[in-house]
Amino acid sequence: QVQLVESGGGWVQAGGSLRLSCASSVRIFISYLMGWFRQAVGKEREFVASISGSGGTTYYADSVKGRFTISRDNAKNTVYLQMNSLKPEDTAVYYCAATTMYSRSNSQYEYAYWGQGTQVTVSS
Repeated sequence: QVQLVESGGGWVQAGGSLRLSCASSVRIFISYLMGWFRQAVGKEREFVASISGSGGTTYYADSVKGRFTISRDNAKNTVYLQMNSLKPEDTAVYYCAATTMYSRSNSQYEYAYWGQGTQVTVSS
């Protein structure tokens, strides 16, 4: 069974930074496309970023491009989301997700495994 555990969320002032981590229990981590999604109160879950198994290909939502960086350490079975220049509108629960069925995806419906989420709150 695949388990994903996020950490690193918290409270930060606008303009600040946070780094989220997602540790995975999968045996062959490099086989998984990893993604980050977020869901704000009263809104739909939305794509933030994804990274291919090798780490060589990344994609970002336009709203975070240039501010957020996704990366992975396959030796540690962990994916990261470095978030800089945070804005109040980045406030949400952030979820880590994984799939082996796609090499690229920004659709939550194409990810089979999900973490429990970590809250990020950005104050103005």
